[in-house]
Parts: sequence; structure tokens; C-alpha cells
Amino acid sequence: MVGGGQLARMTHEAGIPLGIKFKLLSDTPQDSAAQVVSEVVIGDYRDLATLRDFARGCDVITFDHEHVPIEHLRALEADGIPIRPGPHALVHAQNKGVMRARLDEIGAPSPRHRIVADPADAAAFAAEVGGFPIILKTVSGGYDGKGVWFVRTEDDAREPFLAGVAVLAEEQVDFTRELAANIVRSPHGQAVAYPVVESRQVDGVCDTVIAPAPDLSGELAGQAQELALRIAKELGVVGHLAVELFETRDGRILVNELAMRPHNSGHWTQDGAVTSQFANHVRAVLDLPLGDPRPRAKWTVMCNVLGGDYPDMYHAYLHCMARDPQLKIHMYGKDVKPGRKVGHVNTYGDDLDDVLERARHAAGYLRGTITE
Repeated sequence: MVGGGQLARMTHEAGIPLGIKFKLLSDTPQDSAAQVVSEVVIGDYRDLATLRDFARGCDVITFDHEHVPIEHLRALEADGIPIRPGPHALVHAQNKGVMRARLDEIGAPSPRHRIVADPADAAAFAAEVGGFPIILKTVSGGYDGKGVWFVRTEDDAREPFLAGVAVLAEEQVDFTRELAANIVRSPHGQAVAYPVVESRQVDGVCDTVIAPAPDLSGELAGQAQELALRIAKELGVVGHLAVELFETRDGRILVNELAMRPHNSGHWTQDGAVTSQFANHVRAVLDLPLGDPRPRAKWTVMCNVLGGDYPDMYHAYLHCMARDPQLKIHMYGKDVKPGRKVGHVNTYGDDLDDVLERARHAAGYLRGTITE
């Protein structure tokens, strides 16, 4: 697995019951997955020679992130190394301009958009879609709200062009909430779809995920799952695919982003589904039969734990575990820094208000924003 973050850590955990031997290419020995995987190579994923050395002896390579240069992945494929997802698919997660163009080709619903050259061009696009505000995004390199600007005037549009990469303009969508459709697809074409979830953001970062999305009609949920499955097939995705969606006020769904790896909106599956996103991702990249994606409980809620005032979690554990014996805590082994994702919690049950309160209390207590 290339990348040593928390997604690699949890994917490794899912492979342990199957006896899967993981080899990890990590930036530093302190990375989340590097702390727990036995065979770790420290190196730069942007260097082809490093990737080639790492790939020797691997049966298949998959990823913790989408940032490995596509030309390097093509070189590894030419060397005979199975890459899953392959570069032909992964380019759509790396480059938002390429993604939007391909989604247009296959008829997947998206916000109105186009590549813009400068602030004046962004202003012209705004006029085309009914005026400011609009959204500007760098086509590559953005995540968790980074590389995304909410632009109200032409003067506001200057900063995105300083990054030195192409800029994509999108209309501001009048949406009621954000959803996510998570699916997993294997090389031989088997695919499974998890329940569509609601994803709640705070300052551009995922804060809470509710599975399944409350009050979502069966028709719209089915459309979202079918759309995600179709995108995976058309783009040739192997492994986990998260399709982030807007639910609009007029009852439509629009594709916001794609992620071709385990995803924050699927963390609830660790404790809330028969087979987690991580276990199914392992199965898919090894071309094993996929597991049952159905939920175990009526409701499951995931809340991210962001770094706060408690670098030592032990005393926070005492409180959270005593208060809620059913609580599931997943920490990533990261140094605690303000606003940094250092873990998440999962709760489940039959009463959504109760499940939400338990998850939010635990996440807040672990962060230090709740003290009793």
C-alpha cells in the first residue's frame, strides 16, 4: 500500500484476519500506518525509482491517497505490477477537470462548470450561471476544503490562480445536504453498494456521518447507488469508490467529488456494516468475492475526533468508555494538533437522536470541547 496514513492503518487491520501480508511505502516512520505494519519502506512516492524498488515482490499495489503521479503508475503497470485502482481510473480522482469532462461524457449529473483562465474569466463564468457567488477549485492537490474557494467577486478570485495549476469554476449549488454513495468493485466486475449516508461538514472538513441518510427517499437512494455503480464501471474503478453528492432543493442529486480509496464517509462501516469498506477494499484489490455491505443496526453515526486540548487520551477514554460501553473508538496514533483528524468514534442503535448524542459527546470529550 502506498501512503502511510490512517486509511492504510485501517486497511491493514482489515487484512489481518485473512493473513494478508502488507508492505507499506510511507513518508516517515511516525505515519499512522507505519506504526503498526511490520514491513515499512520509507521513501518518496513521487520518485519512480523508489516506487519500482518498493513494488518488487508485491502481488498488487493499492493506495492510501490519490497523489502518486499517473505517469509513474503507468510505468509500474508496464513493468507487470497490478495497480488497483489503475491509472486510467485514478486520474479522475487526481484531476477535477478530467473528472468533470468524463462525467459529462457518461451523463452523470454535475454542477455547471468549466476551466477558467484568470479572475476575469471566472467573472464571465459567474455571469453565465446567474452571477456570483461561485466555487473555484484547483484541479489537483485539494482535500478537506483545501484548494477550494467560495468566491463572491472578481477580486476574490485572484488567490486560486496563485497556485500555478489549472482552476475549475463551478456554480454554487443550492443544496439541502451532502450525501455519499460508497461502493466497492472487483476486477471481475462484482460490485456491492453500501447504504447512502448523510455527511455533515464543518469548515470544509467532514464532522459527522449518519448511516443511512435520514429521510432520504428510497427512489433517490437507489438513484445514488446506481449512479455510483455506473461511474465505477465506466471509469474502470477497482476497489472502494466514494461518490460525494449534493442533494438539491428541487430533489436531484449532483456529483461533487470522487475518491478511489476507503473514505471518511465509510468509516461507519467498521462497526455498523456486516463487511467494512476496508475489508471489502482488501477483497476487491485481491479479486476475492466481496462481503455483505448491509448495516448491522438501524442507525450508525460516525463523528471525527479532531485534535484539541487533550494530547493524552487515557483519562478521556475512562470517561467515554464508562459512559457508553457500546461506543467504538478508533484512534490513528497521530500527534494531537488543533483541528487535525486524530481519530473517529462510531455509535449505533435504534434511536437516531440518542445515537447522534452519544457520538457527538464522545468526539467532543476526546477533543476537549466537552468536559463532563
